[in-house]
Amino acid sequence: MSVAAPPLFALQNSYARELEGLCVPWRASPAPAPRLLALNEALAGELGVDPHALRAPGGVAVLVGNATPAGASPVAQAYAGHQFGRLAPRLGDGRALLVGELLDVRGRRRDLHLKGSGRTPFARSGDGKAAVGPMLREYVISEAMHALGIPSTRALAVAATGEDVMRETLLPGAVLARVAASHIRVGTFQYAAAGGDPGLVRRLADHAIARHHPQAGDADNPYLAFFASVVDAQASLIARWMLVGFIHGVMNTDNMAISGETIDYGPCAFMDAFDPATVFSSIDHDGRYAYANQPAVAQWNLARLAETLLPLLHARPETALAQATEVLDSFPDRYHAQWVRGMHAKLGLADGAGADDALIDDLLGLLGGQAVDFTTCFRALASSVRGDATPVRSLFAEPAAFDAWSQRWQDRLSLQAAEAETVAAAMDRVNPVYIPRNHEVERALAAAVAGDLEPFQRLLDALTQPFDERPGLDRYAAPAPPNLGAYRTFCGT
Repeated sequence: MSVAAPPLFALQNSYARELEGLCVPWRASPAPAPRLLALNEALAGELGVDPHALRAPGGVAVLVGNATPAGASPVAQAYAGHQFGRLAPRLGDGRALLVGELLDVRGRRRDLHLKGSGRTPFARSGDGKAAVGPMLREYVISEAMHALGIPSTRALAVAATGEDVMRETLLPGAVLARVAASHIRVGTFQYAAAGGDPGLVRRLADHAIARHHPQAGDADNPYLAFFASVVDAQASLIARWMLVGFIHGVMNTDNMAISGETIDYGPCAFMDAFDPATVFSSIDHDGRYAYANQPAVAQWNLARLAETLLPLLHARPETALAQATEVLDSFPDRYHAQWVRGMHAKLGLADGAGADDALIDDLLGLLGGQAVDFTTCFRALASSVRGDATPVRSLFAEPAAFDAWSQRWQDRLSLQAAEAETVAAAMDRVNPVYIPRNHEVERALAAAVAGDLEPFQRLLDALTQPFDERPGLDRYAAPAPPNLGAYRTFCGT
């Protein structure tokens, strides 16, 4: 049984209090010998929590679930989900707990959530535990996403539990303490709707509106405005993924947050050589969640959300369906507008015109046709603006094709009034030097599992300043060596 914790957090419990039926009170399994592996001191500061207190034994006890903060009422959240297109009506937090909510120093409500804290009523046949490698993986990828300006859940800490978990082999166990705007998912709405209680769906929608999309509450049809706001948030999020080559890997409806944050980093990875068909997940045999499919999958997931909201939209089912369909059909245009805006910034183009679509598409065709590294190419383009095309030309096996494209691009840039250095500097602010290169992530995690956290900390340091080129960090900017072969990721459960 958990014990009372020192007053590190002033927690609230609006989700548990307002949404009975969508969670189960629960406690974490005891961790026999907890030990802190990584602490996000910057995030702790945002939360108004003393990092030194978190490093103390009492703080570590909270981070693994051995101690419960004052005011907390931990719950395992219930949700359903379409997994690879097939509905699982009862998923839920099988190995996680919502400890509670806290207001950060800016007054924003944030969830404190433990992942890998033991079996819950939703665990099915799982052990409810997590291993060090996957938890540190979520830490480093989510912090990289945050540094790239992409909305994301964030890791507060990873702590070893002092016990082993059985996967293919015995692995050291760990708990991830993460923070999110909330953990309400499309699958949460699916679970609520499946129970046949429209009142529960309404309470969930009202809760989500108040917490994430308050402007919808003032609309003539607040639930339709809520759906439109979620659609817009997801269009923006997926565009940002695509602009940095991020592949989530498991875009099930239970992994899509209503807030518009990236959630649940399992078999995710960043693309090296540009290929729209890139798939990293070991279980995505048909490429459902390939890089190029992510926008369409997001719209499909949003259709499942719309289905749960229909009874709230209008008393006449045909009117509700027409309203939801009109909003849903706007997703491609919303997504494309965000993506094109981002691509213009990556290419240094201001005041984009429709003619630029061909310029963008042709560059991506060159990258795919010659297997050019996505991140390296866009970063190197700024050097070309500064007058040195060698770094980017050297990436192409057949540079003549690039030269022809580059001349068109330079002609387009010449129509702008900005100085070359101003354009190049702006490009550097959106094209990262450092991303979580898959081979470097694996190297750092292997060392961490073996007890050496120094490679993990060095990688994390590079990724938290992704746009600033710094001496001594060349390895984190380099693409994967060609002899590594195909890269595959696993969910960690």
